[in-house]
Amino acid sequence: MGIDSKLRPKNKKKVLHIVSALNRGGAETLLMNIYRKIDKRQLQFDFVSHRNEKNDYEDEIMALGGRIYKVPSLGQIGPFSYVKELVKIMSDNQYEVVHAHTDYQGGFVAVAAKIAGIKKRICHSHSNNWPQDSGIKARVILKVLQSIIKYAGTNYCACSVEAARFLFGERMLHSERIELIKNGIDINQFTDIDAGSSVSVRRELNIPNATKLIGHIGSFSESKNHIFILKVLKQILKRDSNFVAILVGDGPLRISIELKAKQLGIFENIRFLGVRKDIPRLMKSFDVFIFPSLFEGFGIVTLEAQSAGVPCVVADTLPNNTDMGLGIMSFVDLDEEIEIWCKEIYKALLKERPDREFIINNISKLGFDINDNIYEWLSLYGIVRKEEIG
Repeated sequence: MGIDSKLRPKNKKKVLHIVSALNRGGAETLLMNIYRKIDKRQLQFDFVSHRNEKNDYEDEIMALGGRIYKVPSLGQIGPFSYVKELVKIMSDNQYEVVHAHTDYQGGFVAVAAKIAGIKKRICHSHSNNWPQDSGIKARVILKVLQSIIKYAGTNYCACSVEAARFLFGERMLHSERIELIKNGIDINQFTDIDAGSSVSVRRELNIPNATKLIGHIGSFSESKNHIFILKVLKQILKRDSNFVAILVGDGPLRISIELKAKQLGIFENIRFLGVRKDIPRLMKSFDVFIFPSLFEGFGIVTLEAQSAGVPCVVADTLPNNTDMGLGIMSFVDLDEEIEIWCKEIYKALLKERPDREFIINNISKLGFDINDNIYEWLSLYGIVRKEEIG
């Protein structure tokens, strides 16, 4: 059933995005960055979400003129019912473009769009690894899902070469149908935060100014590897009690991570903030950002951290193109001893923060400024031609 905000002109090009949820995750945040910038007279975004409960971005989407449809996930209702539900939504609303952001399940979205007669069917890879085991069975299933994507999709997008290789396979990497679309952000949101924000955050959280803040923003899910953050913090606190970890986000593993923190005796040195709307303000207050993800297609939050000038210590599972060349990004192997991660955090604390102009110039030059990046999306949807992009 659709949540409709208002009647809209019939001459708009309508795009239907399929996402797992509409919370403050990487892919969803990226879509909202784009949605805020597009000309609503030319282009309309609607969404299918697999979460029945109300999600973080729903009110804003409706205020911007979007519809939201709630459809159970493929795993909940099976492929035939899933495709049937999507075909009805697509056929009833006559979308010109369907854009799947559900990674390995995107082929079934494309099948539904093909049945509904939609000519442009985009499958977008936002990850660079399988979220379950990597055994023979998992690899066989992935190959089958890749074949469905290739059969039913017409266009293929990825946020990095690694993400493209994972979802579409090595042979497809050089296909003209694959586009690498960078995850752009509004840089100014992170560079133009008042210098006093750190003090106000510390006051709000009852943290002394001298205490070092290790920040992390991400859903409490297996891939984000929060248990690793706890191990790093535990090791650091053995030497220096003047550290606090700020964990922003929510998810299925939050309660178990809180329990583990209590078992390790470090709960008092952690602030669990849940979902927040003031991410730039919080980010600016961090002394170092830690991101030990097991896998990431890109890791847009690391781009936000660098935009705020915060030194980052991240897992080498992230693509190399997440480094904006500001001299504040450190990649560390997850197989390294915890002590190595601690040393990198100590080094990060000593790094000089880049100035605003240097940050903006570097990130813009690399193509991650949303104000430039948006034209890649408009080209994808046929609003502008590729040759019009500077």
